Amino acid sequence: MDFNQLVQTVAIYSLPVLFAITLHEAAHGYVARHFGDMTAHAQGRISLNPLRHVDLIGTLAVPLVILLLSGGRFLFGWAKPVPVNYSALRRPRQHMAWVAAAGPAANLAMAVGWALLLKLASLLPPNFFSEPMAAMAQAGIIVNVVFMCLNLLPILPLDGGRILASLLPQRMAWRYARLEPWGLPLLVLLLMTNVLDGILNPLVGLSHAVIRALVL
Repeated sequence: MDFNQLVQTVAIYSLPVLFAITLHEAAHGYVARHFGDMTAHAQGRISLNPLRHVDLIGTLAVPLVILLLSGGRFLFGWAKPVPVNYSALRRPRQHMAWVAAAGPAANLAMAVGWALLLKLASLLPPNFFSEPMAAMAQAGIIVNVVFMCLNLLPILPLDGGRILASLLPQRMAWRYARLEPWGLPLLVLLLMTNVLDGILNPLVGLSHAVIRALVL
């Protein structure tokens, strides 16, 4: 990838990545507040301001490096985690599942929003405005679908792991929760061995196709 391609890629993906990660986190805080946990609210983390959620390494550096190293095929990153006080939820086990699911649901909503923008761009005559808008919209769909599918994997500390832990019987959930320290090393191993690609590609492809079919 030459310098011009690098600049173009960064320009197209910056906003989709920024909002995909930060609004994902804000959604966790919003749903936690709905179910009684005011921790994120008290810390000002239920906000659409990306600066409240950005982690310089996880939100900016890591996604950019992975995007470049994978030739635009894969994206991974994180924001500052929104604090959730499990015990402050009115029904901790049941409500934690909804709190965890809020992040991927936000990514799904954003993917649909970007698809609508892509539809609008396709209705405009090709020009200096509509073509970049279409490129960014396409990036927005892919970024959010990837984040949604990745976070729904049943691996702690991902959202899918939180959802699974909330659904398991209490004894099994406790044993499963003890595996959390191994979650991120496992993800890195799956990423480095390309196993993660094999898991995510069918899920991402199907989700992307469904969104485009419904909206476009």
